[in-house]
Amino acid sequence: MPRWTLFLIFFSVSMLVLGGVHYYFYRRLIVAPVLPAPWPTVAKVALISLALSFPISFTIGRALAPTTARFVLSPIYVWLGVMLMLFFLLLSIDLLRGIGWLGARLAGREGLVTDPNRRLFLARAIAGGAAAVVTMASGIALWRGLGKLVVKPVEVVLPKLPAALDGFTIAQLTDLHLGAMRQGDWVREVVDRTNRLKPDLIAITGDLADAAPEQLTEEVAQLARLSAPHGVCFVTGNHEYFIDPVGWLKKLTEVGMRVLRNERIEIQRGDAVFDLAGIDDDAGKRMATGHGPDLDKALQARDERRALVLLAHQPRAVFEASKKAVGLLLSGHTHGGQIRIPGIGALILPYLGRKYDLGLYRVNDMLLYTNRGLGVISEPVRLNCPPEI
Repeated sequence: MPRWTLFLIFFSVSMLVLGGVHYYFYRRLIVAPVLPAPWPTVAKVALISLALSFPISFTIGRALAPTTARFVLSPIYVWLGVMLMLFFLLLSIDLLRGIGWLGARLAGREGLVTDPNRRLFLARAIAGGAAAVVTMASGIALWRGLGKLVVKPVEVVLPKLPAALDGFTIAQLTDLHLGAMRQGDWVREVVDRTNRLKPDLIAITGDLADAAPEQLTEEVAQLARLSAPHGVCFVTGNHEYFIDPVGWLKKLTEVGMRVLRNERIEIQRGDAVFDLAGIDDDAGKRMATGHGPDLDKALQARDERRALVLLAHQPRAVFEASKKAVGLLLSGHTHGGQIRIPGIGALILPYLGRKYDLGLYRVNDMLLYTNRGLGVISEPVRLNCPPEI
C-alpha cells in the first residue's frame, strides 16, 4: 500500500477520534456543569482550536527545522498528554456512574442522584476535580518526561553463553525520537551517560529520529561519540521508515555504527563467542522496497550451540523468535506507555504491544526485554515510566 494512502487512512481515523474526544470534553466539562456566559463560547473556541492543532502538527511538523518545530509543537504535544489523562479519568468516572445507575435501576430506584441541584453540584465537582487532578498529574508527567535519565541494570542468564563471557554488558538505547522534542544537550547527556557505563557493546533498537539526518547534524555528531569495545549496532524502527530510511542507514554507517539488516555477526572475546542478530522493523515491508524483517535470513547457517541475542524494534518479534532458539530478544517500541497508572498500567500502547509492554519476560525458553525508551513519540510526558538506558 502506498505511503500516502497509509497516511491518509491514519490521518482520517485520528481526526475522527480526536474530534469525538474534544466533543466529549465539551459535554462533560462545559454543558453538564452549566457554566455561565461567556465560558461556553470561550470553551467552544478553545476546544475547536485544540482539536485543529493536531492536523497542523501532522502537516507542518516535519517540514520545520527541529528547533523551530520544538517551539511550535511543544504546546500541542503537551495538550495531547493532558488530553489522554483527562479523557481516561472522565471516562472512568462515567463508567462508575453508569454502573451505579444500572444498579439503582435494577434495585427499583430511579437513579443515584435525582435532585436537580445535587446533580448540578455533582457535575461541577466532577469537572473541577478532574481538571485539578489532571493539572497536577500533567505537571509531574511533564517534569519526568523532560527529566533525568534512569540507568536500569538488568541481569540475564543465557545457558549457552561461554563462561568467559560472563558479565558481558550491552547498553540498550531505544526510541530516542530525535527531533522537535529531543535534541541538543539532551542527546549529549544520553551519549555521556552511556559511555560512562563502559559497556562491552551498545545496541540501538530503532526509532532513533523523527527528522531527516541533514536536519540533525549536531545530534548525529553526538551519536558518533558512542563507544564500546564491540561497537555500536543498530536496527530500524518504524519511525525510520516514516522519514528517510536510506538516508539514515547511510549516515549511521558513515559514523561507524554497524547496521544489522536481517543479518548476524559474531561477538568474540578471546576464544569465546556468541551471535548477535538484527532484523528490519515490520514497517519496512510496507513502506520501503527491499526492507522488512526476515529472521530466517538473519539466522541462516548459524551454529545453534552458540548463545544468540536478537535486536528487533517491536516486541511482536517474540512470536517468531521464541521458536528459533533465540536466547535473548532486545526490543523497544512501546515506550512503556509513557503514562502508567498504578494498578492499571499503561493508558495507551501500540498494536500487539500490550502483552509485552515493559520489562523482562520469559517466553518459552527465550528471554525478552522490552525497554521503555528514552524519548517521547509526541506528548513530552512520562508518568510512572521514566526514560531508561
